[in-house]
Amino acid sequence: MAQRLALRRLLSLTPRGFPAPPGRALGTSAGRKSTFNVQDGSDFQDRVVNSPKPVVVDFHAQWCGPCKILGPRLEKMVAKQEGKVVMAKVDIDDHTDLAIEYEVSAVPTVLAMKNGDVVDKFVGIKDEDQLEAFLKKLIGA
Repeated sequence: MAQRLALRRLLSLTPRGFPAPPGRALGTSAGRKSTFNVQDGSDFQDRVVNSPKPVVVDFHAQWCGPCKILGPRLEKMVAKQEGKVVMAKVDIDDHTDLAIEYEVSAVPTVLAMKNGDVVDKFVGIKDEDQLEAFLKKLIGA
């Protein structure tokens, strides 16, 4: 159990568990604080449902090509919001129960949550303008 937890923590530090190439940072400190990987149902409850800030929830899978395009684009847009919103990443293969609970039938599926309630949702890839509009609506800007 301890080994599995240590491995999960290691894998959540960097994309696919690999270190960043020399001379390339994985993101700004604001980016790291604004995005996190959901570890389990309890973590989702604490950091998403009970969050005082609006939360963008990215349901994705490692094998999903569109997810690999949308994920970094969405992370960048969330980081630009300077802490007004946070992003939770949920791998549907690791957290099937959450995917079922939130009726995720395709990936990528992105939920906008405020005060524990889903207030908006989209499925598939969006361009930066659409993502910005999605985030502004969530934040209330």
